[in-house]
Amino acid sequence: MKNPTIRRGHGPFHADQLRSGDPYELSNGHPIECLPTGGRGSKANLIGGLVLGTDPDVESAGVDTGYAPTPGTLRAPDVAVGNVPDAPGWVAGAPPLALEYADTGQDEADLALKISEPLAAGTRFVWVVRLTGPRRVEIHESGQTMRVCYPGDWLEAPGILRNRFLVESLYDPHAAATAALRNLLQRQGYRDLDEVRGEGRAEGRTEGKAEGAVESLRGAVLDVLDGRGMIADAATRARLERCVDPEQLRHWLRRAATLDDVADLFEG
Repeated sequence: MKNPTIRRGHGPFHADQLRSGDPYELSNGHPIECLPTGGRGSKANLIGGLVLGTDPDVESAGVDTGYAPTPGTLRAPDVAVGNVPDAPGWVAGAPPLALEYADTGQDEADLALKISEPLAAGTRFVWVVRLTGPRRVEIHESGQTMRVCYPGDWLEAPGILRNRFLVESLYDPHAAATAALRNLLQRQGYRDLDEVRGEGRAEGRTEGKAEGAVESLRGAVLDVLDGRGMIADAATRARLERCVDPEQLRHWLRRAATLDDVADLFEG
């Protein structure tokens, strides 16, 4: 079904007529066909979900979560932060923060609706990452003029995210790994990697604290793999448990943020 270019009046469809996995969203009762994502966009989705979902103040996040704020509306942002319940079915309302990636072939008319509809339903921020042309992020906020941030600029969402991070963290694996590592360490009670290193060097540190740092790093590796949809098997977990070298664990943590297969974790 082709995406309608003009939508006059309310269409005939309701969100409860669609099932999870159906290749459609709804705008004012009109179907919007949603085709598979290309390689670049799919990798970016994972990267964005990793950075946003690990922020220490984020309690829930999801990829392609379906929101139905009205019977005739069903929208699934690439990454949603907040209001992602652990339950089946479409989610009522809207997420506080929605992230969209725009790549080659983007339907700009539909993207404009996909920005305005969540904002009207209560979303505070819609961030659009442009993957074509100069890399940039468009910041859409209800009642505010759209502004653009470029690589080297900082992104922040007060009241939703604790940490700010660089624009490139939403598409560059290495920048994302740096941001996610800080987030995960904060979830374990550390300010950042320097604090972990400082604790390891501090005179008079107790063996328990050193073991706690190692255990935190082991847990961070598993958290990153889990957040990226990769399940660590028993052999992987056993090797992590045997390792007591923080530097080696940090190396594996950085690899966990970028590898494509958990079997490659210990390679390199």
